[in-house]
Amino acid sequence: QVQLVESGGGLVQAGGSLRLSCAASGSIFSINAMNWYRQAPGKQRDMVAAITSGGRTNYADSVKGRFTISRDNAKNTVYLQMNSLKPEDTAVYYCNLNQRPNTWSTWSAYWGQGTQVTVSS
Repeated sequence: QVQLVESGGGLVQAGGSLRLSCAASGSIFSINAMNWYRQAPGKQRDMVAAITSGGRTNYADSVKGRFTISRDNAKNTVYLQMNSLKPEDTAVYYCNLNQRPNTWSTWSAYWGQGTQVTVSS
């Protein structure tokens, strides 16, 4: 069993900052990636940032230079530091875990319930 719990969402003014956290618990394998997605009303769920267990990161073009993803492997926790927030960043942010027990197994995906981030003009 795997559970993901997000926290840190809220309402901020444009230009402000917010830090999201996601704590994973349960059967967490060493081969994994922890990611942040977001979904605005009427839009599809898109990847915002990703980080592997080895520390490799990727970002959506829309957040490069403003958001930073990091993780604490000992705590199985991923963070998303969001700076210079824009109204366009308003969305429900979801934590995602992709993992597999070994290299010959398929990947499994898990999702948190999401946390609302609202950026006012």
